Amino acid sequence: MDYEKLAALLFPDVTKTPDDFEAIYPPRNLPEGARVTRFAPSPTGYMHIGGLFQAITDCFVAHQTGGVAMLRIEDTDKKREVVNGVKAIVDGCTAFGVNFDEGATGEGTEQGAYGPYTQSQRVEIYHTVAKSLVQKGFAYPCFCSPEDIADMKERQEAEGAQITGYFGKWAKCRELTYEEIEQNIKDGKSWMLRLRSLGKEDGRVSFDDMIKGKIELPENLRDEVLLKTDGVPTYHFAHACDDHFMRTTHVVRGEEWISSVPTHIALFRACGYKMPKYCHTAQVMKIDEEDGTKRKLSKRKDPEAAVSYFVENGFPKESVVEYLLTLLNSGFEDWRRANPKEDVNNYPFNLKKMSVSGCLFDLVKLTDISKGVISVMTADTVYDRVTEWAKEFDTELYDLFTADADFAKAIINIDRENPKPRKDIAKWDEVKDFFSYFFDSLFVPCYDLPANITAEDAKAILNAYMAVYDAADEKDVWFNKIKDLCEPLGFTPNVKEYKKNPDAFKGHVGDVSGVIRLAVTGRMNTPDLCTIMQLLGKEKVLARMLEFLNNI
Repeated sequence: MDYEKLAALLFPDVTKTPDDFEAIYPPRNLPEGARVTRFAPSPTGYMHIGGLFQAITDCFVAHQTGGVAMLRIEDTDKKREVVNGVKAIVDGCTAFGVNFDEGATGEGTEQGAYGPYTQSQRVEIYHTVAKSLVQKGFAYPCFCSPEDIADMKERQEAEGAQITGYFGKWAKCRELTYEEIEQNIKDGKSWMLRLRSLGKEDGRVSFDDMIKGKIELPENLRDEVLLKTDGVPTYHFAHACDDHFMRTTHVVRGEEWISSVPTHIALFRACGYKMPKYCHTAQVMKIDEEDGTKRKLSKRKDPEAAVSYFVENGFPKESVVEYLLTLLNSGFEDWRRANPKEDVNNYPFNLKKMSVSGCLFDLVKLTDISKGVISVMTADTVYDRVTEWAKEFDTELYDLFTADADFAKAIINIDRENPKPRKDIAKWDEVKDFFSYFFDSLFVPCYDLPANITAEDAKAILNAYMAVYDAADEKDVWFNKIKDLCEPLGFTPNVKEYKKNPDAFKGHVGDVSGVIRLAVTGRMNTPDLCTIMQLLGKEKVLARMLEFLNNI
């Protein structure tokens, strides 16, 4: 076979050579040891939490070595592509502070010298490399129809073949002569380009996975499709070309791709490219509520599978990243305890500390982490984040907070910015309910007294307190007035004394202040009550107490 002649027949319009692209995309000028990574999702739907998991890993692996992290859009499967799919990916990453150095920045926009970063715009590269593989005798055209392939599979199953696919004696187009190929093309038959595999049935390949260690697998036997009948490359072929010419050094991807590595090894060898290092991450799992078993996060069953869930519910990006890092690296939590205020980007990320088995996604733990993250934010920061979120997702809260920004910041700042701040709020969609009693339009009174407080006692407490109430009282004066009310009303100002001899009293000072709290806020548990009353003002506090008295 004259392979040069065959290549000219199959690719008459390809004028460049792989060497031309080697010059266009030279080796990167980076420090020794710098890693180049790429996050390469398909625009086929929403951004999955597993994608964010990998994107964060890509950025840590690259940035901590002085390297480059890219966002590449793999859009060769046009049938599954959705409208604004690229925007969903970019927005999903941006929302959580995942910033790439190169790649797609939106629908039709990008940055960087190694683009285009969208595969559908790189067809010339794939065809050029494909032509060179034909010239070397490493690829050939296949004229088999879908019906031919289906028939082949049926015969393989009938014969009990241990390995199925297009290879060996089943690869009927593999040994076509030039004349047969030329005639098929003249007859208008469509063709795909296949790799001429050199694999053997008893052959094995091995590679060192940066996370899972050494892995050995059967060698690739199949003559894999490189270009489909429409000239569009398969994922396998496109990723080999792209990772080479983009000078990718480390490929971070889900462990479901491990079985494809033999194919990728065969492709890199055929093309003459250096293999990147593979880093296969464990799947993100959860405990099934129905049977208690572990399963993969499901797009259909689990709303938290989409990163948009965390945006819509108002989880701060820092909380999500902090939580994902506890899943990504076993040493992160110890590091965070030792460095509570350190920028998360300074964490010494280590691929060797990544889980080799599935990691469990736990919303309860995320919520707990998020409470801690929000608790140390300043009031100004919380205000800015809440209003930014509420502008899109809760216009009522947005209007209330922006009507008087100073008041909103003051209520946010109760029990904040001190050595032991309260950890009440986990996400921004909890803010409106948490602070609702500050706003008349949201305030819902509650007249359900605690079991140990009678209506008569509650009335006596409120009447006695209103007689001494002064809106200007500072916290010590305020609390001493409440303590002074206790004994005349049958309560003790000493909680320890009550615990020693509960039958001697109706309750303690906490019960007295609890009645006042319930009347003013409609709740039994709030931040500092003295500050709350100061912010509400005398008129509103007294009005609520009187309303409470009239309804119990």
